[in-house]
Amino acid sequence: MKHLLMVFSLFFALTSAWGAGTVTHLAGTLSVKRSDGSVRLLSVKSQVLQGDTLQTEKDSYAQVKFTDGGIMTLKPNTQMVVKDYKYEPQKPAEDALSVGLLKGGLRAVTGLVGKRGDKDAYKMVTGTATIGIRGTIFDADDCKSSTCVKAGADPADKKEGDVLEAGVYVSVRDGEVSVTNPAGTINLAAGQFGFVAASTIAPAVLPGDPGLSAIPSTSLLETVTSGGRQGNQCE
Repeated sequence: MKHLLMVFSLFFALTSAWGAGTVTHLAGTLSVKRSDGSVRLLSVKSQVLQGDTLQTEKDSYAQVKFTDGGIMTLKPNTQMVVKDYKYEPQKPAEDALSVGLLKGGLRAVTGLVGKRGDKDAYKMVTGTATIGIRGTIFDADDCKSSTCVKAGADPADKKEGDVLEAGVYVSVRDGEVSVTNPAGTINLAAGQFGFVAASTIAPAVLPGDPGLSAIPSTSLLETVTSGGRQGNQCE
């Protein structure tokens, strides 16, 4: 019996340490670079691990569901790394979820991490700021120079006014987020939009929608809030 308990304890410890989430929906190509440097393609039901760097290709969307119930939907040409993840149902004080948005955009629907224990356990790091949550649905787009255009514009035939200013855009669908960098902090509630031009420039609240929507309205992504128009397009 003692040996059996040790086996189960080891199994759950390994599950907690390695299994952060699962790919639930995929349209196009999703690859992963593991922490050991190996690279492979992922498919629906593939496991996502702590330390993984996920990459979607052109015209590709991927959705990952984490073990705490949280969901992240990656847009085309997006790169995201799962920097830290810990979720054990019986240990809320030890919760942690830290992801890095290296390029592109995504929508995040938060799970239990950040809601039931340490409110600062969940964070998303971008090139210009860190996003903290208070139980929410939010979009984040890291737009490099000339990479993001307004919804409906043709990325291959950019016209004046189509290209958005380089920086990180944040929009809140539900709940509240904080956007922080060394220059300052802003809090955004549902329906608000924020922008961070650089890590040395304070985050700013935008007067309205900059023209980016996160996810196309398709039946493919069943768990994403429907009704949004075609999202941003990143090269």
